[in-house]
Amino acid sequence: MKVIESETLAPPGLEHVGDLCVFVSAPIEAGQIIGLNSRGRRRIIPITGGQLTGSRLQGRVLPGGADFQLVVSETAADLDARYVIEVDSPELAGEHIYVQNRALRRGSAADIARLVRGEPVDPKAIYFRCVPTFEVSSPGLAWLTESLFIGTGARYPDRVLISLYRIC
Repeated sequence: MKVIESETLAPPGLEHVGDLCVFVSAPIEAGQIIGLNSRGRRRIIPITGGQLTGSRLQGRVLPGGADFQLVVSETAADLDARYVIEVDSPELAGEHIYVQNRALRRGSAADIARLVRGEPVDPKAIYFRCVPTFEVSSPGLAWLTESLFIGTGARYPDRVLISLYRIC
């Protein structure tokens, strides 16, 4: 068997897909998880609406989703947001996109405590990265299921902002 020499491949590129503004209401503190596989406190953040703006896609976030968080320490949380976007783009108006957005948010204990109290924190002080996946029923949206996506986010007292990128 011939050994192939190792080479470093070019890093992937990023294509900006759009920006999400997701409005949220007060957290529901469900408490410390106990039993097998327990690893933190469960917090549920109801999603009340929002908007997606982008060159390829526009839409509105429908109320009824939520971010099911596991607070694993005073500095980090494992986020799992699930919600639906109704597309407003003219050629796909009325179509739906189901989003599952897994994320990691971490910062200093003081900054995270301020976020939990609903106080503003400079987004530069918080590491907030996400990996969304999409389910669609329209062939015109199938491209969302044929690439990987990442995002960067910021939490504000009443909303979450996320910039989404397709990995090229």
